[in-house]
Formats: sequence, C-alpha cells, structure tokens
Amino acid sequence: MKTICLLVLCCWSLVLSSNLYSQRFTVSGYVTDSLTGETLVGANLFLLESPDIGASTNNYGYFSLQIPAGKHTLVCSYLGYQDQKKALVITSDLKVNLLLISGVALQEILVTAKEKDENVQGAQMGKVELSVDQLKKIPALLGEADILKALQLLPGVRSAGEGNAGFYVRGGGADQNLVLLDEAVVYNSGHLLGFFSIFNADAIKNATLIKGGMPANYGSRLSSVVDVQMKEGNDQHLQIDGGIGAIASRLTVQGPLQKDKSSFILSARRTYALDLAQPLIRNTNYAGTNYFFYDLNAKANYRFSDQDRLFFSTYFGRDVLRFRSSVRDFYFNLPYGNATATLRWNHLFSRKLFVNTSLIYNDYDFRFGGGQGDLAVEVFSGVRDWNLKVDFDYFPGGKHSLKYGANYTYHRLTPNIANARSGDQTFSNNLTPRYAQEGALYFLDDFKLGTRFQVNAGFRLSWFTQMGPYLSSISGRNYTAKDAVKTYFGLEPRLLLRYQLHPDASLKMGITTTKQYIHLVSNSSSTLPADIWVPSSEMIKPQMGIQYALGYFRNFSNNKFEASIESYFKSLAHQIDYRENYVNNPANNLENEFVFGKGRAYGLELLVRKNEGRLNGWIGYTLSRTERKFPDINQGKVFPAVFDRRHDLSIVANYRLSERWSLTGVFVFGSGRAFTPIQSLFFIGQTLNQEFGPRNSARLKDYHRLDFSATYTPLKNKKRPFVTSWVFSVYNSYSRQNPFFVYYDLQTNPAQGTAKATAIQVSLFPIIPAVTWNFSWRGKEWLKEKH
Repeated sequence: MKTICLLVLCCWSLVLSSNLYSQRFTVSGYVTDSLTGETLVGANLFLLESPDIGASTNNYGYFSLQIPAGKHTLVCSYLGYQDQKKALVITSDLKVNLLLISGVALQEILVTAKEKDENVQGAQMGKVELSVDQLKKIPALLGEADILKALQLLPGVRSAGEGNAGFYVRGGGADQNLVLLDEAVVYNSGHLLGFFSIFNADAIKNATLIKGGMPANYGSRLSSVVDVQMKEGNDQHLQIDGGIGAIASRLTVQGPLQKDKSSFILSARRTYALDLAQPLIRNTNYAGTNYFFYDLNAKANYRFSDQDRLFFSTYFGRDVLRFRSSVRDFYFNLPYGNATATLRWNHLFSRKLFVNTSLIYNDYDFRFGGGQGDLAVEVFSGVRDWNLKVDFDYFPGGKHSLKYGANYTYHRLTPNIANARSGDQTFSNNLTPRYAQEGALYFLDDFKLGTRFQVNAGFRLSWFTQMGPYLSSISGRNYTAKDAVKTYFGLEPRLLLRYQLHPDASLKMGITTTKQYIHLVSNSSSTLPADIWVPSSEMIKPQMGIQYALGYFRNFSNNKFEASIESYFKSLAHQIDYRENYVNNPANNLENEFVFGKGRAYGLELLVRKNEGRLNGWIGYTLSRTERKFPDINQGKVFPAVFDRRHDLSIVANYRLSERWSLTGVFVFGSGRAFTPIQSLFFIGQTLNQEFGPRNSARLKDYHRLDFSATYTPLKNKKRPFVTSWVFSVYNSYSRQNPFFVYYDLQTNPAQGTAKATAIQVSLFPIIPAVTWNFSWRGKEWLKEKH
C-alpha cells in the first residue's frame, strides 16, 4: 500500500515540475450529433500538425485543450461519424462547438472503443464501449437485445448462468460490479429472475465497461464498472422509435421542447407472453396466474447557456409474478423492481474547469406474499439511497487533465422483514432497517511524460459509518437512531502506466486497490431478487481487493485489426458467505449466519478484433482460475468459486451482405460450472443421511451454443419519414442441452438399508427462433436536413 502511494505522489510531482511550456490558449466546446443534438462521449480531438496535442470529450461531451498561438487544423473523429476538420487562427481563448455527421461506410462495429487507436494510445486498461445501435443485431434470447448479455461476450466477463443477464468479472462476485444508470446505482439489474436486464436499448445512449483498472472517480465495488447513460433526447426534430417482438414491445418518443435548447425522451417496454396465454389458463387449476415486466425511462434537459445545462432523468421498472393453484389452495405474489431519479447540473466555471453536480435517488425493493389455506406469509427487503456528488474536470494545459470530486450517500438497507398469520396467531421477526452513511474524496491525473509514457494516477479516500438504531450482538449495547455504531476508512490508490513501443503497439500495467462497504449475500449461483444486501458493521468488515494487471496491445493495417493480451492477479479479503448447513430462516439474525474468508483470481485474456469492412467482429478467449478460502467452510481448504470457469471462448462475426441484409453469428464455449456433489448415502436408524463431497469439487458438462441473426432493412425512400427493419434470430441453433443445474433423485429402501442417488440434469433453452419488427419515424424536417 505504501509503495503505491509513493508511486502516485512521485508521478504527481513529475507533472508539477514539467508544467512549463510556451504561451498557449484554450480551445474548448461541445461535440454533438448534427441530426439529434446528442452529445458524443469520448470523441477524439487533435491538431493535424501536432497529433500529440489532443483531448477527448468527457462524459458530457465537453472538451478543452491548450493550443499554441498561430494557424492550426483541429481534427475531430468519432467512430461511426465522418471526421471533421476545422481551420483555426489562435490569438486568444476560443470556443468551438463541433457537429459531427453520422454515417461512415463499412464501419459496422458492434463493441468497440470510441477511438480507433485508443486501446494502444490510452493508459486505461480493460475499458470497452458498447455501441447500442449495433447491439440490436447480436442474436438474443427471444429477440430481446440486451446490453449485459453482450458484455458477457468479452474476455474476462462470465455469465451467471444459461440465458442469465447476471455476470462476473475477473473472479469477482455478482455484487462486486458497480452498475450505474445515469449515475444512479442499480442494485438488481435483472428481469424475469435475471434472464433479461432492465436496460431498454432504445433508451440507452452508450454503455462503458471497465474491468482492468478502475479510475479513482469510481468506487464502492471491487471488480468492475458498467456505466450506462440514457439518451438526452433529440433537440432538433420529433422522433418515434419502437419494436414488436416475440415477448415484448417497445415505444420511444423524443423531440425538442425548444429547438437547440431543450429536449425530452420517453421510452417504455412491456412483456405480454403470459397475457396472451390467459384464455388458455382461465379454465385450468392455475387461473389467475400471470407474469410480466415493464420499464419506463424518461429524461429532459434544458440549456440555459453554454455555461449551464440542467438534466433530469428517471427510471421505473417492475416485475409482477402472480401464481394461483386451486389444487392445494396455494398462491403467491412476487413483485419487485427498481426506481431511480437523477437531477444533474453541468456548469463551466471557465474554459478549463467543468463541474457536474448530481442529486441521485435510487430504490430497490422485493416483496413476497403467499399462503395456503389459513396460513399467510409476507416478506419484504430492499435498498434505498440518497446520493449527492460533485465532479470536477480541470484542464490546466500541457499534456494532462485532472479529475477530482466528492460524494456522500445515505443508505437504508432493509433485511428480510417477515410477517406471518395462521388463524388467529401472528408472527413477526421484528427486524428493522439498517442505516449507514458513506462518502469519498478522489483525485486523479491523466498525463504524458515525454512521447512514450502516459500515466493515470489517483487515489480515493473513502469512509463508511454504520448508524443506529442497532442492537449490538458483541457488546449488547442498544444504539439509538443518532448513534454512530462503527466507522471504517479506506485509502484506495490507483495507478495505470502505458509505455509506447511504437505507434501501433504499447505495454500497459495497472495496480488498483478498492474497498466495498455493502454486500450481497447469496445462497445461489446467480443474483436473485430475494438475495439480501447488508452493510458493513461491527461483525461485517468491508471487502478489500487489490488487482495487478499487465497487458500488450497491438494494432495492424492502419487500426483495422486490434489485438491484445492481458494478464491479471486479484487478491480479495473479507469475503462473505453463509455458514455450512445454513437454513434460510427469517427469524434469525443474518449476521450470525455469515462466515468470512478470502479469495484470489488470476487469468489470461486474449482479444483479436476486426473493426472495419463488410466482415467484422472479434474472438475473445479467457484462461482463468477463481478460488475462495474460508476457515469455516470445506475444512478450511481452498475451493473453486461457483463461478470459476477455466476456459471461456466467444466468437462474434458480423457480415454486411448487401444494402438490405446483414448477418451476425455468435459462438460461445465455456467450461462447466462447479457444484458440490453427493459423496455417500447412509442410514442412521430409519433416517437417510447425505454426505457431500468437497465444496465445488464436481463440474457440470461444458457449455457451448451457436446463435444466428439476420437483419433485413428495406431500401429507404427519401420521401418517406417511416423506416422499418426486421430481425430474424435463432438462439441455440443446434439445440444443445446445456445444463442449468443438477439435482439428485433419491431411491431408498430403509428396510433393506439401500439407497441410490441419481444426478438429473435440468436444461432450460432448446433452439428458440424469434422475429422482431423495428420501426422509426423522424419527421419530414429531419429528412430535408438529412438528404
């Protein structure tokens, strides 16, 4: 830890000592889409005469760079858009807003970094941007395009299970991924018990995955960041998009409230598969059973001036499952979902200083209500946060840029609060919500040392306080609502280095330390709605992680091909699991059911990608190992984590057959998931007992699958504002019976003292074809401008 801190301080002192340069002036502004007014995140700007002088737009499309006096040509590039060159005569500070025109031939890119050579030139490791427009062409389960499932096709990202949107990154748990929607934390990102994500692709602007070295402006999780931004709304013309699929339909409306100044977007999605099946269910024993989920995204913004802009965005989504059975008079209701709201203010103090201030609310709740006869049970759990954060982008000049800021979060975490009623008798476990405060200060600098070295150095100072009311099981003290129970602090230095071997190749290394103060404790192999979030406390220490990464990056044929090889080692402390022989009982204090240990993960990731041409795509391969060690589990011996996967291969290919047709194929292969097998059966008296083998010592069969999709787009009529396309997809084309889990069929004869356990494999998805019809209407004014 001390070594990392010294490295960060040394790098910072080098920057300060080298910040002497000739007179320069500030050129700043925003980069936006010419047709929609959407700001472009990560657009690359540089001087044609001096390519080493450049910058990228931040998360809000703003850039600032220092240019010497004189005549220059400023180049702005962004994948999928035409490069723009602007002649400048620099005699003083200058504001330049750039409009980029979309549409570059032969760049059908599915998942890519924003700039062609960013993988070689930038210091950041393991960062990938997701192109939402091309995401819709990737074959998907039941035709529903899904951001999180697309991320699972990348090296180092592992699926939580067959068809599941949950994911694990470089050996970290499901709760160790920070998932953000317009800066709001999403605590459960799944619909249909995790088989679909909550992200409606029509409402999403872009998504960023960071799995290599988390910059200091992100925290509170150990493994990765998935930063999803909603569209801001078309501030030029009214636009309507939508689609009708096999299980769901979508509709998005966006347009200007005041042209060039204010815009809005509304997007909704709902499933209806069981709604359509209601006539078939009505006269059965399951009349009244139904399931559906829905999402609603909304966003509006107002530009007061070039210095001030206000945004408000919100998301609300819900799963609703109702089960009825007249056979045993059994029923249950299972509603759960997320709600978020973000109020954001962008302000320019000067051309060099950009600040974003956000007030964020997020809420996740899970409810279960069921019963049989005169027995009724209700269970509730959830998480609610209020978050205030301020982020500064400072461009002092030279070859570096600074980010610094602070945030504060007030947590309310509700465990499984249970109530039951049987006749006249009632029961309650009397659990109360847990409260906590969390905050952080951070600072980072991204700068160049000479022509070969680039450094991204920073640190994050975090703190977490558990608040009352709380009854301590250690001291027996009863804390009141105003009492601080336990406070933790953490210094989290981050360091990323890039050494340029030559213009098309570089070496990178990174050291990242992180702390996590709230934890998801799961008794399953994937994130389920009923899993419980718990805060750090007297008994539960914060999780800690440190990751070392080293990589070689190389581009070929003028950046048409990219290749990289990355290795990593991750050490984890204070990991949480349920004790052995745990039985879920809402009456128990969960803190007494936990055990604590450590973990490690290491691996090698290979990626080869073709970015341009009629045929493009990538091949990704991961060789890895993920292990855990708990003194109270598996006799204290090291065991593989349930999501350990030795080999993981993904092949994605996209081919532009003609102006009307494009084809996409995806092949995935992965080693079987670990599970704990039954080792022996024996009788004690007339009671059958099971003895299990070592934790996760057996494997399911290997997983593999081949998907196809074809997108048909009729030739556009320039005089018609209505455009359609058809997506035909086939999931699991050769109907591989991939294992979802196994259970044991026990056949016993107590009289003879014999017993036999037969493992039965359960598979979910055979071959599944799907058809989706997409449409878009953009108005005659848009057509006039476009053509």
